[in-house]
Amino acid sequence: MNPLRPVAAWSDRLALPVIAAPMTSVSGPELVIAACRAGVIGSFPTHNAASPEELDSWLRRIAAQADGGVPVAPNLVVHRSNARLQADLDCLVGHGVELVITSVGSPAAVVDRLHGIGAQVYADVASLRHAWAALDAGADGLVLLTAGAGGQTGWANPLAFARAVRERFDGPVVLAGGISDGRAILAAQAAGADLAYVGTRFIATTESRASAEYRRAVVESTLDDVKLTDRVGGIPASLLTAWLERQTDPADDSDGFAQDRLLSNGDAWSAGHSVSGVHSVATVAEVVAELAGQYEAARLEFAALCAAAGPPR
Repeated sequence: MNPLRPVAAWSDRLALPVIAAPMTSVSGPELVIAACRAGVIGSFPTHNAASPEELDSWLRRIAAQADGGVPVAPNLVVHRSNARLQADLDCLVGHGVELVITSVGSPAAVVDRLHGIGAQVYADVASLRHAWAALDAGADGLVLLTAGAGGQTGWANPLAFARAVRERFDGPVVLAGGISDGRAILAAQAAGADLAYVGTRFIATTESRASAEYRRAVVESTLDDVKLTDRVGGIPASLLTAWLERQTDPADDSDGFAQDRLLSNGDAWSAGHSVSGVHSVATVAEVVAELAGQYEAARLEFAALCAAAGPPR
């Protein structure tokens, strides 16, 4: 792997190789600021701000209150149904953001302008076909959405997906799906990723915008309570049965993703398989400190295991 790829510039600025994943209706300035202060990359969907004007306000607040040494990664839905795409892109360019994560489509429409301000563009992808298309469009890195990720997700095994991508790509890779503790973060790196996406664990934090009822459901649920459905945005997403079972309106049977459909279901309780590792509501700082302790313990355990195995034969 190329040691000079852009993610290396951030490695000494992070307490952990983690992105606090962007979550619809959950990730706001409070969560992003707390994540950055704790030493992990904070991210949020731009559509969580009610308007481009509010997005501008959020970015100003984050810049003023977050630790400037840690990147902030706004998440931009690039699907054609996003009526705010250009206005939100204008706002991100105006703020000179370092990193943007694109979702639901090719980053081709935004990558040139973002590269023009020196920003990196990571595209989330759920298949090899999408991965190669994103790279062809100019993406600098990939977020691999694998089986068990919360919200809009993929179906592939994370180990197989990471290995297949690494056969052709040595740039930044982020692994998403089922990561809720420090051991899983280390496992993501061992599988070939540079960074881990952690979302579900941050739902149950005091800084998230999830309701108290939603946070409680995350704490009380297990991976058996996560169901894959296209009810919310028109493409497969992981949701809690506690929310699905209370829905009385018939599901929208429209075909494929639509941004308005996603936003109209902003109260949905999304969570990934890592919900089984969430046992309490805590602050973001407490979560990151716990993850860091688990990560270091796993790293030392793995180093001892390698030492005991001896040199390669």
